[in-house]
Amino acid sequence: MTEQTFKAMRRAMVESQLRTSDVNDPVILEAILAEPRELYVPQERRSAAYIDRAVPLANGRALNPPLATARLLVEAAPRAGEKVLLVGAATGYAAALLARLGCTVVAIEDDDALFAHAKAALAGHAGVTLQQGPLAAGFAQGAPYDLLFVDGAIEELDEALIAQLRIGGRAVFARLERGVTRLCIGTRTTGGFGARAFVDWEAVPLPGFARPKTFTF
Repeated sequence: MTEQTFKAMRRAMVESQLRTSDVNDPVILEAILAEPRELYVPQERRSAAYIDRAVPLANGRALNPPLATARLLVEAAPRAGEKVLLVGAATGYAAALLARLGCTVVAIEDDDALFAHAKAALAGHAGVTLQQGPLAAGFAQGAPYDLLFVDGAIEELDEALIAQLRIGGRAVFARLERGVTRLCIGTRTTGGFGARAFVDWEAVPLPGFARPKTFTF
C-alpha cells in the first residue's frame, strides 16, 4: 500500500470514527492526521491500522482502538510543555501523539518486542523517552508528572502510579469492570485521588493491574 493510500485511510478514520464520536478538538485531530499509525503495527497488519478495533501486536498485546486513545486524549486535554507519564507504550503510537501535542513524554513498556518496535518507530520524536520495566511501577525517577496516561484497560490504578502525579495532576485510563471497559479521568488532590467514568468503550487490557483477589468460603 502506498503512502497516499494510508493518508486517505487516516483521513477516513478521523471523519468516520473520531468526529462522529465527540473527538473534535482541532489540535488533537491535527496530531492524529499527521502521525502515520501504520508505523506502529506489524508489517503484515498495516492494512488494518485504521480499523475501529484493536490491532493484535505481539505476545498477547494489542494496539488500542483509535477511538479509545483519541477519547482519552480529548479528556486529558494535554498542554504543550506538560510532563506526561505514559503507561503501556506498546509500539509507541500514543507517545508519538502526545509528543506532537508538545508534551515531554516518559513512556513505559515491559515487553521486549514491543519496546524494540517503539524504539524504532519513535526515533524521530525527540520529546519521548522510552523506559523498559513493569507497567504498574511507572517511572518514579521522573516524577512528578502533570498527566498520567494509561493507554489500555486496567482493573485497578496502583497507588505507586498515583503518587507520581503532582497535586492537581490528571490521570486518564480505562477501568475494566466485569468485562466492561469504562474510560475514566481523575485528579490527584491533597485529599487523595478520585476518578469518574465518562464513556463505556472498548480498550485493550494491560498486564500487571489485576485487582487483588479476596478470599471467599
